[in-house]
Amino acid sequence: MISAVEFRKGTKILYKGDPYEVNDFQRSIRGRGRGKVRAKLKNLRTGNVLDESFSSEMQFEEPDLENSDMQFLYADGDSYVFMDAQTYEQFQFPKTSVGDAKWFLKEGETYHIQLWNSRPLSVELSASFVLKVVETEPSVKGDTVSNTTKKAVLETGLEIKVPLFISVDELVKVDTRTLTYISRA
Repeated sequence: MISAVEFRKGTKILYKGDPYEVNDFQRSIRGRGRGKVRAKLKNLRTGNVLDESFSSEMQFEEPDLENSDMQFLYADGDSYVFMDAQTYEQFQFPKTSVGDAKWFLKEGETYHIQLWNSRPLSVELSASFVLKVVETEPSVKGDTVSNTTKKAVLETGLEIKVPLFISVDELVKVDTRTLTYISRA
């Protein structure tokens, strides 16, 4: 059990039947009264953020979160199919639980998945990911000096802006948080 006074950024609790993560908190203690803790909680299942106040004695259970390495198999309509690397069990993840990570899913690659009650919460990605450019305007000699960009389509369907010197079949490093070009790979 975790009391409200023990909150730290990143603490995970079970609140109103759902797993939440503490994004921010503030403690206030009055002279003779009980202390209060005001916290911003992010629902790990839906992504909604709550602003709640708790008494300092309030206790919360820890959610039973599991981390598992799973192989991405294929996209199927409104879901993505992953396979557990140890048990070979297949899981269908709804598009909402995958979010922007869909732009970095390659068939056959292994990803770190967070589960709660055998349901997927999120796909954990590294800060950057290397992808191949499959479509862009051809580069022209002399375009390497200017600071202008052009549109490029990557192997997963993600469209980003890249410098003019990038051409088809080149590998580029993409920031997974902002979905932007970082550098050549």
